[in-house]
Amino acid sequence: MPEIKCPQCGEKSEWNPDNPYRPFCSEQCKNLDFIAWAHGERHIPGDSQVSDIFSEDLEKFE
Repeated sequence: MPEIKCPQCGEKSEWNPDNPYRPFCSEQCKNLDFIAWAHGERHIPGDSQVSDIFSEDLEKFE
């Protein structure tokens, strides 16, 4: 199995289909990552104006 670094803690772990937490090494790292997303500490880069344009377009059809 290939080894990968956990995106949360950096520990190496096997990319194993039996690991329900992959790409994380553990449930704790998976939960810490989720909490960071929920608090807005992580985001996918992009142009926020694009989503604003689409939001306005959807409001016209309501």
